[in-house]
Amino acid sequence: MKKITRNIPFGYPLLNNNEKKEIIKVLSGNILAHGPRTKKFEEKFCKFTKAPYAVSVSSCTSGMHLVYEALNISKNDEVLVPAQTHVATAHAVEHAGARPIFIDCDPVTGNIDPNKIEKKITKKTKAIVVVHFLGLPVDFIEIKKIAKKYKLKIIEDCALSLGAKANGIHTGLLGDAGVFSFYPVKHITTGEGGMIITKNKSLAKKLKILRALGVDKSFSERVLPGMYDTKFLGYNYRMSELQSALGMHQIDKINFFLKKRAENFTFLYKNLIKINSLRVLPGSYKNYKGSFYCLSIILNKELRSKRKLIITDLNKKGIGTSIYYPQPVPRMTYYKKKYGYIKKNFIHSEEISDCSICLPVGPHINLEDCKFMLKNIKLILKKIHEKN
Repeated sequence: MKKITRNIPFGYPLLNNNEKKEIIKVLSGNILAHGPRTKKFEEKFCKFTKAPYAVSVSSCTSGMHLVYEALNISKNDEVLVPAQTHVATAHAVEHAGARPIFIDCDPVTGNIDPNKIEKKITKKTKAIVVVHFLGLPVDFIEIKKIAKKYKLKIIEDCALSLGAKANGIHTGLLGDAGVFSFYPVKHITTGEGGMIITKNKSLAKKLKILRALGVDKSFSERVLPGMYDTKFLGYNYRMSELQSALGMHQIDKINFFLKKRAENFTFLYKNLIKINSLRVLPGSYKNYKGSFYCLSIILNKELRSKRKLIITDLNKKGIGTSIYYPQPVPRMTYYKKKYGYIKKNFIHSEEISDCSICLPVGPHINLEDCKFMLKNIKLILKKIHEKN
């Protein structure tokens, strides 16, 4: 009997003729950088998020690094960083010359635990970086109270939270600056690329200068071609016109993408929470609406040793999976060697890293795909329980 499988990748960028035609237009012209499409993409991103200012960059990581540089966070400074995040969140702090101080996560949401922040603050602490884990906004009421009390900056890692809102405010506008990712598996893609948004006019201006080598006049602002000055030690972190060509059409489809993600997530969530041997991280809570990047199931103690088997069986059926994230960042070799690792400080981050399986909910899948995933998860768990 032939085994029934489907092709359900974890992430799949949806590009159509609009993007392809725009790429051809760029390649048919003579402007591949510093062009009108980058400006247009920034304007459209502002319109969607309701951000006063948007600064496109080459990646989310470079954008995070730029924000630290623009805020003068550097050597001998400390930045509070969630342990449960992508390693890039901490890398950006390291590249700025500062030291990441890791904080364990809330076990229910996966977000940084506000109750564990204050005891990590020292005279060297300059900022808190918050990550909206899997697109679910952090508890900003408490974070803001702490930041105000200790006069700390708040930087938002919004890599997975495009479309997410806290009390009606888009992520990225809750702190001093927020940075988004357009990597291929994200909500929209430019191949590689990122966007910084902020309410601070002077910060936005500095970010634009820093992303382009510290040059004081952009290509279109120069009275004489080739004539400019350099006021800061900047970086080449610009987004190209090819990337922007994709972005300006991708952002037009974001509401459709988000609707499909919410539908897929909701179906899976309502059915998976009925299974006693696992729990599911929420997509929204209180007045905080998530972006439904993916759905993460956390296996109970009896199933944790079977995670690899479960993932392998799902993949054999054509169901793409991932793990967010493979380890708490402070447990990764580079950070463990440099700063040491105390296991008891990161119990909840370890649970999510070591016991989770993430399922796709993107707009490339439909209800039948969701039903197929649900059916096979139940069958795999049933088989495991019967053997035990």
